[in-house]
Amino acid sequence: MLQPVFMALSAVNDYLSIFITWAFVVPFLYNFACTINCRNKHVMHISLVMMLSYTLSLFMFKASFILTGSIYLDLVIADLLTIFTLVCLSCNYKHSKATAYYYLLFGLTLNAILHMAMYYDYVVLVSYDCWWLWGVYGVGQFSSDLIMALVLIINKDILGLVKLKRALFNRGESQAMVRK
Repeated sequence: MLQPVFMALSAVNDYLSIFITWAFVVPFLYNFACTINCRNKHVMHISLVMMLSYTLSLFMFKASFILTGSIYLDLVIADLLTIFTLVCLSCNYKHSKATAYYYLLFGLTLNAILHMAMYYDYVVLVSYDCWWLWGVYGVGQFSSDLIMALVLIINKDILGLVKLKRALFNRGESQAMVRK
């Protein structure tokens, strides 16, 4: 039942990849223009990393330059390298980390998990039958990318991930939330 929908989506995959890449170019240009006279350029720097990561990934796959023999495994490596770059960039940053930073880490981790699941399903299990994982992968990756691009522009905690992180890792805040 869902197989024709997924096949139609695979037909427009190139256009979606270009759209997502542009969705990361726009926040970089916006943040670059907004932070020309500001001291805190954290969001601009992390949006530059995301733009370069997605642009290089797009060119890499257009040129059929596959490192491991599987596109999904290459995407996992690209996501992990991007996470590593973001963490290294933000570790030595003087100002507090931007909200978008946490959304990027969460979104890239989710994307890496989805790519790894598809690699396991498609390459290891050699499963070519359409099932729910393909739908979760298609919707999850696209939604994650759009949310990351949106948060890079607005830099607001739209899903409450930063509030959840603070509640989980800060004892004082979690106790204050329980009292309310």
